Amino acid sequence: MRAPDWLTQRPVAHRGLHDISRGVVENMPGAVQAAIAGNFAIEVDIQLTADGEAMVHHDDALGRLADGSGLLLKKTAAELRAVTFKDTPERMMSLTDLCAMVAGRAPLVIEVKSHFKGDRKLVARMAEVLASYDGPAVGMSFDPDQVLALRELIPSRPRGIVAQRTYDDGHWTKLTQEQRDSMLYLRHGLQTQPHFVAFSVNHLPAPAPWIARNVFGCPLLTWTVRTAEQRAAAAKYADQMIFEGFVP
Repeated sequence: MRAPDWLTQRPVAHRGLHDISRGVVENMPGAVQAAIAGNFAIEVDIQLTADGEAMVHHDDALGRLADGSGLLLKKTAAELRAVTFKDTPERMMSLTDLCAMVAGRAPLVIEVKSHFKGDRKLVARMAEVLASYDGPAVGMSFDPDQVLALRELIPSRPRGIVAQRTYDDGHWTKLTQEQRDSMLYLRHGLQTQPHFVAFSVNHLPAPAPWIARNVFGCPLLTWTVRTAEQRAAAAKYADQMIFEGFVP
């Protein structure tokens, strides 16, 4: 399978076309609607709930973006659907809600969030939802095991790996050295067989995404483009940008 042409035809709005100054929070319905209105593709994140639902939210806990507190993994979908985004009346969506809202009007780039514990319930639920969705959609994850799950459970949908040059910053300290090493240089590629790569714009150029793009023909998305300098790097080294903070 080749990555679809539509994957790189439009800039990808990171977590929707959000703008906190206008009361539009990332991953909330208003950010999705704004991206559709702007004719952009839409990147969203999904998290697993206690009852196996896929909810559209970046953080694995409430508090920064949405009202309340506690891990999403410890709450049911019904509890999370009652959660409002901060300073807005809008409520958290499930992946099913998102697909119903978008209805094929914009490409979806769905990042599978992972606790890196080998649990594939989130991808399994994503497979159930996308089985009845006709719109353009791809899945991706930082976790090679989740990308492998996408390959095994949703083989008809293109899949990608989210990556960066190194994993030394504090965000990755929860992982073992073995896990961090397994993510370096896209070395899992022969097993996961991604159709595209989403690579950090601050880490471009880099050998691994260059090889994936120029030798294996994998389109290269780059994240998260916010500045003019990053936009120039994206234009030089990648096929399309995942952007936020401005309107291309």
